[in-house]
Amino acid sequence: MNSHVLVRIVPWSDARIEAQRIRAAVFVAEQGVPFEIELDDWDERCEHALACDASGRPVGTGRLLPDGHIGRMAVLRESRGQGVGGLVLEALIGRARERGMRRVALNAQTHAAPFYVRFGFVVAGETFMEAGIPHVAMERSL
Repeated sequence: MNSHVLVRIVPWSDARIEAQRIRAAVFVAEQGVPFEIELDDWDERCEHALACDASGRPVGTGRLLPDGHIGRMAVLRESRGQGVGGLVLEALIGRARERGMRRVALNAQTHAAPFYVRFGFVVAGETFMEAGIPHVAMERSL
């Protein structure tokens, strides 16, 4: 784990510029997801995690939807493997607990499913395609 990373939970108005930058780099540039699919109307209604490195530069993001779904988890390539994604996920799970949610769910890209299993998530459905990428539904009780 990277103890020099600070994760804040903020509204879209505070996260928008940096979260869009990170998500565009990961989902659009790296994975080829069309920009118009990556952005949606849910961002305004979500709480967003923004992870900043020791210099204060945002390097990771994710969001918690009002129904307990976690989504748009993304960490810049140069910051992967340093525990940033785990810290973002733990912050979003913690926020869900604070809001009294009994479970959280997410749609994981299949290659990332083992990452979520390490945080207590279990597969809750068959593999499906989203934006041309195989995903699997996962959930965790709180």
